[in-house]
Parts: sequence; C-alpha cells; structure tokens
Amino acid sequence: MQNLLLTGIAGFIGAATAEKLLEQGHHVIGVDNLNDYYPIELKEFRLNRLLKNTNFTFYRADIENETEIGEIFTRHRFQAVLNLAARAGVRGSLLKPQEYFRTNSLGLINVLEAMRKHKTGKLVLASTSSLYAGEKSPFAETQSSDTPFSPYAASKKSAETLAYTYHHLYGIDVSVLRYFTVYGPAGRPDMAPFRFIEWMLGEKPMKLFGDGNQSRDFTYIDDVVHGTILGLKDLGYEMINIGCGKNPLSINDLLHLLEKLTGKKAKVQSGPEMLADMRETRADISKAQRILGWKPEISPAEGFQQTVQWHRENRDWLPAIASASERI
Repeated sequence: MQNLLLTGIAGFIGAATAEKLLEQGHHVIGVDNLNDYYPIELKEFRLNRLLKNTNFTFYRADIENETEIGEIFTRHRFQAVLNLAARAGVRGSLLKPQEYFRTNSLGLINVLEAMRKHKTGKLVLASTSSLYAGEKSPFAETQSSDTPFSPYAASKKSAETLAYTYHHLYGIDVSVLRYFTVYGPAGRPDMAPFRFIEWMLGEKPMKLFGDGNQSRDFTYIDDVVHGTILGLKDLGYEMINIGCGKNPLSINDLLHLLEKLTGKKAKVQSGPEMLADMRETRADISKAQRILGWKPEISPAEGFQQTVQWHRENRDWLPAIASASERI
C-alpha cells in the first residue's frame, strides 16, 4: 500500500486511474480545482464514486497555487505523484493560451518544487500525442516533438522539458506518458466520441470539421489506466506512448461504427478543417511493451460498444452536459 498524490482527480483519466489504484489497496490523495471548462456535474459524477472509498482523500485545490500544493505535501508523505491535472483540448487552447501555460507549465513547477522539498522521488506525467504534429506515423518516442500545432501541445512540451530538468538536477524518476485520443464511459464532453454519441442518440445535427478522413488512434480508458499505473515503475526518465497502436480509425469510419451501435443515422454538418488539428495519429507502442510490459486489450468495436451503452444508461442527465459543452 502506498500514499499516492493524483492531481486532476475529477478528470476523465484521473478518476478512472484513482478508482483502479483504490481497488489495489493504495491510499489516494486527490487534488482538483473543479474548474468549469466543461460542466462540473460530470466531474462531480466521477468524484462521488471515489468518495465512497475510505482510502480516498480529496482536496479542492489548484496546482497553480503554490501554497495550497505545499500544504498538501506537508500533511502527507507521498511515495509517488501522478500529475494528470491539465488544461486539455487543442481548440480551447487557441482561445485561452495563457490558461494552458499557467496550468500545464507553472502548475507543474509547483508540483515539482514540492516533490523536491519533500523528497518525493517518482512522477508520472500526463502528456499528449499532439506533440508529434508534422511527423510521419506511426509515431515513435524517438521522433521530433518540436513542432506543436497548438498552444496546448506547446504547453505539454514545456511540461516534459521541466520534468526532465528536475530529473537531471534532483534525481526525480519520471515517466512521461503520451496519451492517444482516450475515450470511454464518462469521457470528456468536448471530445468527438462523447459529442458524436450524444448527437446521434439525440438525433441532432453533428458538427464535423474537415472531410472526415482524418484519423485517430482511439484508446480505451481501461487500457490507458493500466498503462498509467505501470508507469509508476522506476524508469529514470522515459517518454512512453500509450495508444491503441493498430490501424487508426477515420472519423468517417467512427461515424459508421456509431450508426451501427446506436441504430441512428448521423446528420453531418461539415465545416472547414482546422489548422491546429493533426491529420492522423497512430502510436508505435513497442517501447511501452518493452519497458512496461503493456499492450492494449480493448478493440475500438468493443470499447465504443461499452461507451454507447453507458450513454444509454445515463440519458436522464447526459444530454444537458452535451448541450452545455457545445460552446467549447
């Protein structure tokens, strides 16, 4: 049993990872500022599931606040930190780039400084496949990540670099996990899987940027959680892709799959392709297999079936979440 700090605890990946760690018997101290980037009701839904566990402690705090983070480190002794807190989303970062750097860079400095002062030796850092913009897929960790297409991606590149600095200077062991398009039950409502399913179940017009031939390496949440927890291993400093690693699924193919699973016809309204969006993402996961012993188990067909089922079971409140998220 370990004491683990997990930031971004009410987020999609954070809550799912915390739930699995609690199942394994760890004591999880969760931090989240519960911001309103998307409706807080979804974050509260995830958080309330965790609060039922006596091994879980929650702080409503912000990693951008050095004092708040320092006080939490003073109250608890952590064996490791999973920094999953982030301002996420490519398009949102075009509107508020300062916020993304305040959280993803300055916030991480506060966490790293607290780790240094309190001699916490292990960091798992959430990063993104968006860093491979301009590179040829499948993306390997050895490829360049120096041409980000969005402030979001640039802020995550900054975070990776900061983590390396603290590894070099203070010996903090760092696993940087580059996630590829994570989806599943209770997912982010600003992402295509959530929106497409809600629009189709509600028989509403769908907003599609581009021709639909752009593709993504959709990775199911349970596989991502497994890889994240394996990232707690001592590795030195490593960047690791966490993705499905198979043929990427085009947006058009995703729509056809969701039509089959929902029994609804997609009503597509096409718009111009966005310059900040990547044309394709596909992970080379050989490094994750080699050093973590990790590989994904859930196919898109199975994963999206489970996701659609969750949406069907929560029709009493999800349409309101979807509607409120359309501003993003």
